[in-house]
Amino acid sequence: VTYLIIFSQVLRPAKEISNAVSGVQRGVASAERILQLVDTASEVKVHPGAATVTSFSKNLELQRVSFAYGNNPPVLRDIDLSIPKGKTIALVGSSGGGKSTLADLIPRFYDPTAGRILLDGVDIRTLTKTSLRGLMGIVTQESILFNDTIFNNIAFGHEATLAEVEAAARIANAHEFIQASPEGYQTVIGDRGTRLSGGQRQRLSIARAVLKNPPILILDEATSALDTESEKLVQDAITSLMKNRTVLVIAHRLSTIQHADEIVVLHGGRIVERGTHEDLLELEKGFYRRLSQLQVAV
Repeated sequence: VTYLIIFSQVLRPAKEISNAVSGVQRGVASAERILQLVDTASEVKVHPGAATVTSFSKNLELQRVSFAYGNNPPVLRDIDLSIPKGKTIALVGSSGGGKSTLADLIPRFYDPTAGRILLDGVDIRTLTKTSLRGLMGIVTQESILFNDTIFNNIAFGHEATLAEVEAAARIANAHEFIQASPEGYQTVIGDRGTRLSGGQRQRLSIARAVLKNPPILILDEATSALDTESEKLVQDAITSLMKNRTVLVIAHRLSTIQHADEIVVLHGGRIVERGTHEDLLELEKGFYRRLSQLQVAV
C-alpha cells in the first residue's frame, strides 16, 4: 500500500518532467530551423557603393531579361518590356507562364539570370534595395497582416496620424467596416487578419499602399480569391489607388484589365502578344482572344 501511495505521488511530477523535456527538445529543433533561415545568405547581392534613389520620372525597362530558379529550366526568356511613367501595363497568361516571377524581379526579390532592369536608365542592381522598394507599393493575392491593431497594420512603419490613416482607409473602401469594428481603428485583427474577411484584409493592404503613396504600383492577382461582392469593393479601391501612378498589374480575370494602356501576354516564359484589349481581340488565333472566350463561356 505504501508503495502504491508513493508511486501515485511520483507519477504526475514524472509525467510533467517528461513533457517539459519533450517541449524543450521541440523548441531546440524549431530554433535550429529558424537560425538556419536567419543565417541563409541573400541571393540578391548588394552592389558596392550602391546609390540611393528618391524619385521616378521616366520609365522602367526590362532588357532581354531571363530568369531561372536554381538549376531549373528558365521561367522567363528574353523579356523586353518598357513601362512608361503614368501608364498601366497588364500581364496575363496561363498559370506558370512567369507573370509573378517577372513582377518579383522589379523590386529585386530576385535578380535576373540574364539581361537587366533599368529605372530611369539606371540598372537597379546599382541602387540600394531599401530606396528602390521605397518607390513601390505591392498588393498581392495573399494579404500580409499582423496580430495588431487596424491602425498599425495600415500605418506599418510610417509615423502616420489617425487622420492620414482614415483618409487612406476611405480611398480603400475600408473606413466603413473599420468603424463598425468593436474598437474601430484600435481593433486587433488576429494572426494574419483571421478576424477579418478576405475582402476586408485586402482592403487593409490597399489602404497601406495608399498611405505609402508610391509612384510605382505592383498588383499581383489582387482580386482573384474574392467573392463577387468583395471583388467589386476591392476593385473600386484598386481603381482609386491606380490613379496617377505607374502600374504593373497581373490579372486572372481579364475584365479587370481591359482599360490597361498595354496588355502583355506571357506564355512559356516569353512574350507572345502585346497590345490593347481591342487590338488583341482582333487576333483571330490569338492567345489572349482564346483566354477571353474561355472566361466568357465560364
